[in-house]
Amino acid sequence: MALDLIIRNARLAGAQAGQPTVAIVDIGVQDGLITAVTPRLSADGPEHDAGGKLVSPGLIESHFHLDKALIVDRVPLQPNRMVRDHMERTASIKHTFTLEDIYARAQATLEQCVLHGVTHMRTQVEVDPNVGLLGFEAIEQLRKDYAWAIDIQPCVFLQEGWTDVPGADENLVGCLERGAPVVGGGIRYDKDGPAQIRRVFELARQYDIDIDFHLDGGYDVKELDYPQVCELTDGIGWQGRVAFGHGSKFSCLPVKAQAAIGRRLGASGVSLAVLPATDLFNAGRHMEHTVMRGVTDANTLIEHGANCTLSTNNVLNPFTPYGDCSLTRIANLYANVVQRDGPKDLGVCFEMITDRAAKLMRLDDYGIEVGKAADLVVWGEERPCDVIAKCALPLASFKRGRQLFSRQLPTLKRPR
Repeated sequence: MALDLIIRNARLAGAQAGQPTVAIVDIGVQDGLITAVTPRLSADGPEHDAGGKLVSPGLIESHFHLDKALIVDRVPLQPNRMVRDHMERTASIKHTFTLEDIYARAQATLEQCVLHGVTHMRTQVEVDPNVGLLGFEAIEQLRKDYAWAIDIQPCVFLQEGWTDVPGADENLVGCLERGAPVVGGGIRYDKDGPAQIRRVFELARQYDIDIDFHLDGGYDVKELDYPQVCELTDGIGWQGRVAFGHGSKFSCLPVKAQAAIGRRLGASGVSLAVLPATDLFNAGRHMEHTVMRGVTDANTLIEHGANCTLSTNNVLNPFTPYGDCSLTRIANLYANVVQRDGPKDLGVCFEMITDRAAKLMRLDDYGIEVGKAADLVVWGEERPCDVIAKCALPLASFKRGRQLFSRQLPTLKRPR
């Protein structure tokens, strides 16, 4: 039997976090699909030896902002640490964006994500009147140009307000008419957040598309938006099709209240993407000392029934002036902040950048099973928990069976 690719000596993660890894197997690939997962596969074809190390499905960025990446050197400097003006500083230069500029910045960022093992991404795309549809058009072109390396799922939304903003609704509907698969909203910056939430659900139902909000960021727990989102999700039967990013307010609640939130999100099939780099950078800017972390413990929510993911969100812009597009570094940062360790907890962290993110994005062809797309990553570690603990870099990645890159581990040059 001749195959397009055989990954030999692959160690797969156990079915659940914390379980022992399964026996070492070979993975056969034909026409971009996995055709065999079995020990000592009898077949011919190009081979990649994983050397008994972990092979996982491709990593997934479930909440990203390609269109405003790499602008940190173009915005006004922040006057001092206690000022929270990231949205205003970003908005102040949007009028300078061009189609070519957005594409170039997004392209450079996307390529770094691919080199860190990412094979799927949901990226948020701002279509406020001060930028129009430039971001959507640039990301659509990028999605087509890089289909060989990564699947991009754009979510169109209005960052700076929707209610009574001339041209805002028209911009967003225009993208939906052109086939945008996900609609979202920046509730915090709208003068009527509940009305924006209702409008998003109305559009999602009209166009039969998924929903992804920016929701419950900050620290004021007296006002929470997720209950309205869960209620509307249940009302139109959109369970499994609704997600939101941030949820940093939940970190300011007792564990008992967090458990209740986990149960409510789970019951409604609403997923949460925790964004540790951004939330940590922005949290507690009203505090001089003993500054809050602002990163919600997704492990607790998962333990009570919710589906949660971890994602990068921003790279080198006012909201997050850092980033190398390493999703394992983001997961490691998260684990440090919420003080999670050990094979079980760190295994869940790995799930949040793989299988749980696939659930959020409703990816039916994801995973290491016969018939699924051969989107695979080879690691230099044996266990998912070690990938997170060590901020491991992937050694190789494959998109539908085609190798995207290889990386050599450094070797120490000892004296003779």
